[in-house]
Amino acid sequence: MRTTLSHPALSSLLFLASVYPSSSTLVVPGASQLSGSWQYSGCFVDVGRTIDAVSTTSDGMTLGKCIEFCDRKGFPYAGAENHNECYCGTSLAVGANKVEDATECSAGCSGNSTEACGGLSRLTLFFNPYNTGSKQENYDINMQHIIPTPSLSGAVARRAVDPTSAAAAPSQPLAVADYNWYGCQTEATNIRALSLFTYADDAMTLDTCQTFCSGKGTAYFGVEYARECYCGNKFETGSVQAPATDCNMLCAGDQTEYCGAGNRLSVYVKNGTEIAPTSSASGTAAPTSSSPGTPAVTGFPEGWTNQGCWQDGPNGRIMPTYQAPDDPELTPQKCAQVCFDNNYSISGTEYYTQCFCSDAIYNGGVASDDTTLCSTPCGGDSSVMCGGAGYLTIYSDGIPPVYKSPTPARDVQNWTYQGCYEDNVNNKRTLFWQLMFPGTMTPEQCLSKCASFGYAAAGLEYGDECYCGDPIDVETSGATDRPETECNVVCAGDASSLCGGGARLSLYYWTATEPLYVFHYPQGNDAGTYSNLVGGVVTPLMTMQSITGKVTFLEKWGTGAANSTGAYELDLTQLDDFDAAWRTMHVKTDIFCSAGLILPDKAARQLTVGGWSLDSTYGIRLYAPDGSNGVKGTNDWEENVNELKLQKGRWYPSAMLMANGSILVVGGEIGSNDKPEPSLELLPQVGPALYMDWLERTDPNNLYPFLTILPGGGIFVAYWNEARILDEVTFDTIKTLPNMPGAVNDDLGGRTYPLEGTAVLLPQFAPYTDPLGILICGGSTNGGSALDNCVTTYPEAAEPTWTLERMPSKRVMSCIAPLPDGTYLIANGAHQGVAGFGLADDPNYNALLYDPFQPIGSRVSVMANTTVARLYHSEAITLLDGRVLITGSDPQDGKHPQEIRVEVFTPPYLYSDKPRPSFTVANTDWTYGETVTFELGGTPQGTIQVSLLGAVSSTHGNSMGARTLFPDVSCAGTTCTVVAPPRVHVAPAGWYQMFVLQDGIPAVGTFVRIGGDPGQLGNWPPGDDFTRPGM
Repeated sequence: MRTTLSHPALSSLLFLASVYPSSSTLVVPGASQLSGSWQYSGCFVDVGRTIDAVSTTSDGMTLGKCIEFCDRKGFPYAGAENHNECYCGTSLAVGANKVEDATECSAGCSGNSTEACGGLSRLTLFFNPYNTGSKQENYDINMQHIIPTPSLSGAVARRAVDPTSAAAAPSQPLAVADYNWYGCQTEATNIRALSLFTYADDAMTLDTCQTFCSGKGTAYFGVEYARECYCGNKFETGSVQAPATDCNMLCAGDQTEYCGAGNRLSVYVKNGTEIAPTSSASGTAAPTSSSPGTPAVTGFPEGWTNQGCWQDGPNGRIMPTYQAPDDPELTPQKCAQVCFDNNYSISGTEYYTQCFCSDAIYNGGVASDDTTLCSTPCGGDSSVMCGGAGYLTIYSDGIPPVYKSPTPARDVQNWTYQGCYEDNVNNKRTLFWQLMFPGTMTPEQCLSKCASFGYAAAGLEYGDECYCGDPIDVETSGATDRPETECNVVCAGDASSLCGGGARLSLYYWTATEPLYVFHYPQGNDAGTYSNLVGGVVTPLMTMQSITGKVTFLEKWGTGAANSTGAYELDLTQLDDFDAAWRTMHVKTDIFCSAGLILPDKAARQLTVGGWSLDSTYGIRLYAPDGSNGVKGTNDWEENVNELKLQKGRWYPSAMLMANGSILVVGGEIGSNDKPEPSLELLPQVGPALYMDWLERTDPNNLYPFLTILPGGGIFVAYWNEARILDEVTFDTIKTLPNMPGAVNDDLGGRTYPLEGTAVLLPQFAPYTDPLGILICGGSTNGGSALDNCVTTYPEAAEPTWTLERMPSKRVMSCIAPLPDGTYLIANGAHQGVAGFGLADDPNYNALLYDPFQPIGSRVSVMANTTVARLYHSEAITLLDGRVLITGSDPQDGKHPQEIRVEVFTPPYLYSDKPRPSFTVANTDWTYGETVTFELGGTPQGTIQVSLLGAVSSTHGNSMGARTLFPDVSCAGTTCTVVAPPRVHVAPAGWYQMFVLQDGIPAVGTFVRIGGDPGQLGNWPPGDDFTRPGM
């Protein structure tokens, strides 16, 4: 439960709740029954007046009368003692501690013998943080803000709502977990009141903000504007207490509670925190170092000198940072000391008693040549002057910096100011990506950061908040241009510039001649099409096309549908006959989140390793495709965990064929959402599994790492936001790449499960001397903000870097399929969340085409949309006919179905008016460097190319085995020759889809094997339960 305070109406004072079972005859008010903001603090020792501002006695004393007496006089503390005594005060005396045994306050009240009115030297104590009393400025700064709320368990009670009411009215809870209601606070001056940590969420509640700030270890949390959470250990200068009724905006994620308002924070303080109360909104915050009436300071801080008489205005205060309380005994020395003690370097005195502090002169302030304008005697020393009417006598440590009157920066590098625009229309940010630059933000800082991530719109808000997005975001948000006077907050790091206001953006657009990005929008068939291929029977989590042309579908058997067998095969030549198209197959353990490969043996066996739990995590499963077009095969998946298994159980591992023909298995977890398995091992087994510290350090964001063989030798591995090259013999790290960019506001945004993006290799062209490029698209942050960019690198470069390119929309759980023409189709995924069951939403229905032959920044085309949500456990593979098979989606979110529909995406090259070539090749088993002859189906009518696409197993955005090569080709009439890649590090041994292209239009492909079976996997594994097809 959470104790609540009706707002703005205050509850009546009722005394019904027992505090401790052992005091059944004496009661104190329950937390939900106290008047206004009064809260029970406990039984305290009276050290001979613990609180002593005023007191009263009455033969009819009750706790309610005592609290009412102190409340009328504005005191924050009320305490009842010895039956009939009531005391009020502003602070607790030293040594006034709470006693552990509340029954020590056992004296019945004279006016109600069932209530506990303290005892001998014991106070029944109550506290109201809103009351200030007549001596608030003299609060003991070390007082403890401890407000235990009575409950039978002794723990802080939570919501206490009348169970008979039809619906609880909106309220301000008195406690959220171990944080107590502190009050409604204003924002600070030119900085957030609570400035250490922040985040915003359209589902914000007090609970989620408390969880966030508690995790950061801060003493205070505050919620503002319904959706913004702030954390800190102190209130920054200028933040003062406001009336509780000012915090009247309902929480975005809980319409029964209040979450601040514009420029107002609903603030909570951790139980036990030592605090110094702030002033009310009608007064001025008091410094902790000085107050009126303190002994006069005899001199200035070292190095401080007189800077003359300065006009205060007319463009606003020239020292607006901090104003100390008026001091009738003020001198320039005292003011300078106050400023020095509060870490300011400039002091200014004005009009007898006023003291101002700052680190700069603002609003274009200038020193006057007429010193007689500062002719008002100081309140504490009439022989010296403390400014005058509208003039300041200024002292400082060195020459003070002067800033002109702040205005919006009109043109910043390649950015142009658009005006003052609304933010948070309908509780939604105008620009999505939020960055915080507390104390340092300048227009240049914000705008350059946005530009570095490809955002063409940027907004500055509230002095230190920076937002990035696109101009279209402003249009779709409904934000409108507001009067310039509403963007009135000075930039935290540039006092001459304005950086928005409360819920107001100083908006800028990128207007350089060279755009940050260019997205292409082809129309009609030029955008490709989605279409339904066949009715499905299974929700796959892995797909592979066999050398027979059929497609394998594997699902999470054992955790899938009750009648599932875990494996099925689709004959693409029988789509008109459902029963003929599908063949039921079988697995023995659960393939859920395993790795897959197509082996280089002559049968092109399919392999999966790892799985969900128990024996499944050790599973090694093999299938030798058979059958032909229209003829169902008879082979099935083979597995015997007692004869063949991994050394380490693995869930979410990756697998790769090494240059020597072995199978490398990397990473994963031990299964069932358990601890990491930070190691790698080889199949067939050679030596023990090898521990990798970088896998343990980056768990759990490194699952399904991206692996590939590099042309120069070595193994490239990308995981989370890191990448490295391993020695292919020792597996030691031989090069560590820089971390890849993530989100503009989160360097820890990642690319591998569960922050799932997708990766491929960029095309390699004969003679294969150019460095190999890696492309990784999409991903997410740990907070579930999906990434809207791709990154590329060339890992074998002397000093590899990452190049970032924008995508038109955010995408997590994306899939990528290499196409025969060297382009890449990006499909599937969601606009927000992370991979996993029920952890993402807002499907991304849009396909993209990435063209590496275009300039950086203009490689992405926005293609056709599907109507089918493809979320967690979706796949994309390129078929021999040049289309892309789109399958799967198993979000288990109660919103989107487990998807069995099978789609294809038809790329625009298949809608071209140009003739489509055909070919035949007799030799489908190539050695490295071999010249192979193939025949065209007709006389060439354009440029002939050959592309080779590595055979792929697709799961979780990881296309294991993917690689794109363009070998040398020459033709004489219809007879052509192609030269096989020269070595294993360019084209790892295995099966490839061979396509012949004419003017970029691919023929129907065929599978060829390159490099044989160097690891002799065709003779593996031993045992009667496995078929060995030979090499």
